[in-house]
Amino acid sequence: MQFPFSFTIFFLILLFFIFLLIKEYERSSKTAKKLPPGPWKLPFVGNLHQFLGSLPHRSLQKLAQKYGPIMHLKIGELSTIVISSPHVAEEALKKNDLAFADRPQVLLSKIVFYNYVNLSSSPYGEYWREMRKLFIMKLLSSKKVKSFYTIMEEEVSNLVAYIRSLEGFPINLTEKVSSVTSAVTCRAAVGRRCKDQETLSSLAKEAIAFAGVFNAGDVFPSLQLLDSLFGSKRKLAKLHKKVDNILEDIIQEHEKDRLTLTGNEPFEEDLHDVFLRLKADNEFPIDITREIIKANIFELFTAGTDTSSTVVEWTMAELMKNPRVMRKAQIEVRQENEKFSNTDIQKLNYLQMVIKESLRIHL
Repeated sequence: MQFPFSFTIFFLILLFFIFLLIKEYERSSKTAKKLPPGPWKLPFVGNLHQFLGSLPHRSLQKLAQKYGPIMHLKIGELSTIVISSPHVAEEALKKNDLAFADRPQVLLSKIVFYNYVNLSSSPYGEYWREMRKLFIMKLLSSKKVKSFYTIMEEEVSNLVAYIRSLEGFPINLTEKVSSVTSAVTCRAAVGRRCKDQETLSSLAKEAIAFAGVFNAGDVFPSLQLLDSLFGSKRKLAKLHKKVDNILEDIIQEHEKDRLTLTGNEPFEEDLHDVFLRLKADNEFPIDITREIIKANIFELFTAGTDTSSTVVEWTMAELMKNPRVMRKAQIEVRQENEKFSNTDIQKLNYLQMVIKESLRIHL
């Protein structure tokens, strides 16, 4: 007796789902513990269906209001504890920090950030500790950050001059603020305006967009073939290649510049130069490869552009919604010098409160 082809396909799919359900049951029975409360979970997908149609953080907020500040969710195959209370977070991250020190290993970090060698996604261990020390003492020390103040002041002055030149005309503030933050980050990391600054900024936004969605292989680790089926690997590999080409050109330019230096020349190191000096002098306990330099420079670029410009957008939007607050902020700003330095900005107490309130509302 022969079965129709469609029935055979249906039967195979049914067997596949039965296999998944058995596997899920075995996994849950082995790891059954006293878990925090949480919403009802569907077989195989867990609570993924509760994130459809809204932003993930909004969905988590609604669930936390119902199930409390600590709750258990099943994101695909991943058992997840969600904490939404500062007190509980302190218990987890300060008193039990080593137990929560490891980062989730996601496809984005594996492909784009050279197999987890960037600081934020590298596994906890000797490498992570040394890289953290490098960032604190060499790359983002108080002295190093202060050396970037001139860059910030120049770029902000250019933005102000541009806005004044178009008085009475509409301005795409989102685009201009994003361009300024990209320029500041690029000059801090590279020492000059990147010729591929806009491309690198666009690639950074693309990476951030990937990080903000559920990737099939990340939530179903036993079915990583899904990454190939949905094209995630191909898209990330294409993104990685573009980023790698730009960063390799930048490293080669820096290497050429360093060869032309003499011992008497004044030389202000950018972040690329710090990495290359440590690599050449073997001053760092861990061998600094080109991949490590590229991964961490791109992470700095990604973290320093979209976040800063988004805060400015939020704050401007809130000021436009509250004309009274905007007037008070304008009066305070116009009472100070026309050209601002970092020390002048510290005096703008009301403006700082406006920014903090904007962060409170939107974070």
